[in-house]
Amino acid sequence: MGFNSMSTYTQILYQIVFSTKDGQKVLINENHEKLFRYIWGILKNKKCILYRINGVENHLHIATHIHPTVALSSLVKDIKTASSIWIKQQNLFPDFTFWQKGYGAFTYSIKEKETLINYIQNQQKHHKVLTFREEYKILLAEHNIEFDEKYLL
Repeated sequence: MGFNSMSTYTQILYQIVFSTKDGQKVLINENHEKLFRYIWGILKNKKCILYRINGVENHLHIATHIHPTVALSSLVKDIKTASSIWIKQQNLFPDFTFWQKGYGAFTYSIKEKETLINYIQNQQKHHKVLTFREEYKILLAEHNIEFDEKYLL
């Protein structure tokens, strides 16, 4: 088998995090499952693997393997644009306006997959203690990302 016939193999595990506009607490719990299933459909259509999605009233966390043909920024844009339109069409969260402009994306070793899944699964528990801003600052610090406080929610 020559070099040119080699297949592409990747394991790109991301945690993607984004919030509602201005961190508004508008994502009511009883409709979370519908939103999560819709986003899962977007990921499947892009040949990405969803490991876990969860969130609270003002933000979401997605653990996914991104297919090598998909650009992270395009994926996040597609998720946010399509879900925004769908939320409004379905009147899923009546006070929802749109998602924040930016997002956080953090890479993980496949060895950390179960820890990441458990972390995302326990979002409701985390946010009894931490605000989204506090959690986001911890994620940025853990991944050695420099940031300007004025751009955080």
